[in-house]
Amino acid sequence: MSHEAIFNDQKLISLLDQIIQLFYKFGIRNVNMDDISHHLKISKKTLYQSFKSKEDLIEKIFLYDSSKWINKITGIDPNQMNAIDIIIHVSTMVYEDMSRLNPKIKFEMMKYYEPLFNKYSLQKQEHIYNYIINNLLKGKSEGLYRQDIDNELTAALYLKNLVEMHSIDNCFGNEISFDKIFEVMFENHIRAVSTPAGLAYFEKRKAELSHLE
Repeated sequence: MSHEAIFNDQKLISLLDQIIQLFYKFGIRNVNMDDISHHLKISKKTLYQSFKSKEDLIEKIFLYDSSKWINKITGIDPNQMNAIDIIIHVSTMVYEDMSRLNPKIKFEMMKYYEPLFNKYSLQKQEHIYNYIINNLLKGKSEGLYRQDIDNELTAALYLKNLVEMHSIDNCFGNEISFDKIFEVMFENHIRAVSTPAGLAYFEKRKAELSHLE
């Protein structure tokens, strides 16, 4: 099933949204196909028309999540914002995506459905990496980013930091919040790649965003 097919099937989306809520409430391991049929008040025959098995269901959840992410990213018009505004917007989306992920659900996905978890995680990472590369090229063309930075290495390092956010948070325990770690990581990235003009614009945007909080 393709990303487009997911969003063209409203019945499937409705089912997936309800099943995801069940997983958040009871955990993935504790919910089988019989439980889903019972809680959603649908027949097992109807359920199996959409999902061949629980593993097929889990894969469709990953595909659905990936599709939502791609739709959000492709909905950003690069002609309407400069590179710094775009990276602020996209990084905020990544942060929201990461912070809403229930640690228990992530653990179960990694433990019981590791091949699927790795497959879709790598796909999302590749998408983010390519987006960062394009953002760096755009920022350079606008005079907001330095010409001497290595695009591939910078994008890889920023992506690596994003991927490791949860483990970094665990290292600090309760002393420093996830929000603060993400904020510092993002600002360090902007300051490392920006020209004086880019830094001036970033400071202006920070002041505007702080005023809105």
